[in-house]
Amino acid sequence: MRQEQNVAASSLAEGETLKGRYARALGTAGLALVLGAASYGAARAQSAPVGVPDKSFPESVTSTRDGTLYVGSFNLGGVVKAAPGGKAEQFVKPGAAGSRSVLGVLADENSGTLYVCSNDITGFGVPGPSDTKGAWLKTFDLASGAPKGSFALKDPKSLCNDIAVGADGTAYVTDSFAPYVYSLKPGGTALEIWATDPKLEPAKDGVGLDGIAIGADGNLYVTTFIPEALFKIAVENGKAAGVTALKASRPIDHADAMRAFGDGFLLIEGSGRLDKVTIKGDEARVETIADGLSEPVSVTQVGNTGWVAEGKLSYIIGENKDKDPGAFAIKPVALSK
Repeated sequence: MRQEQNVAASSLAEGETLKGRYARALGTAGLALVLGAASYGAARAQSAPVGVPDKSFPESVTSTRDGTLYVGSFNLGGVVKAAPGGKAEQFVKPGAAGSRSVLGVLADENSGTLYVCSNDITGFGVPGPSDTKGAWLKTFDLASGAPKGSFALKDPKSLCNDIAVGADGTAYVTDSFAPYVYSLKPGGTALEIWATDPKLEPAKDGVGLDGIAIGADGNLYVTTFIPEALFKIAVENGKAAGVTALKASRPIDHADAMRAFGDGFLLIEGSGRLDKVTIKGDEARVETIADGLSEPVSVTQVGNTGWVAEGKLSYIIGENKDKDPGAFAIKPVALSK
């Protein structure tokens, strides 16, 4: 990306185009954005929802093994964290290190890093903090919240959506407005385009790549929001070796965030579902774990609980804009492998 290029572009007309793109993509569901991290540690002590600040429109949630939750804000920016049994507290301040609206967040305990997708979404009518242009992957210290690094996405249209981290410490990032999966190797100074394919192109006026996770087989798996689809990106010697569209056992309504779960994945459908996905060959068996969620956008696993962020994004950029979204919370859902 041209580092100083505005995601919303320089003209009002282009800004309105992006705003419309986002609103149409949302419908009554949340935007397909962000990945919470898969975490297999001890379960949190409580099973009640965890509240986050009023009017903060959470877009992504991640966790650490001790059950601490980290939640990014779509409109306010920054990241709050909630220890087990505790209330949400500011961890990364809005605008820290030039960050802006926060989409995907991912806690990587191996490297002690909190990965954050930061975007200028003024074109959607959401100013966010700071005046940084473009789409960025920001990194922060997982213990203190102090800034560590900042990495620009390549394309002027880019939207940094979600993150996964491989066994070797390489971070992979989805771009919702361009058909790119980026990579950042440990110690790297810039994002590189790791995979691209016409099948990953977003639909016209749509949102493309969204969720991302690494499978038990070592391959990378991604979702696209519109058109709703699941893909496998084969990995050979650390390099992308082909993109395969997977055949889902039933239609998926706005495929959003995805996290590794046992031998499969947890998947958010923006229409209101949390699913379990099992891959066999080029087929994906989709089973509903919970339905009736309020515009869910992300999930993270802690023990036998899935913590789901209900973004309610239609209340800020969709058909319910200017209506009261009510309180925001990260909701627990019982899981079984």
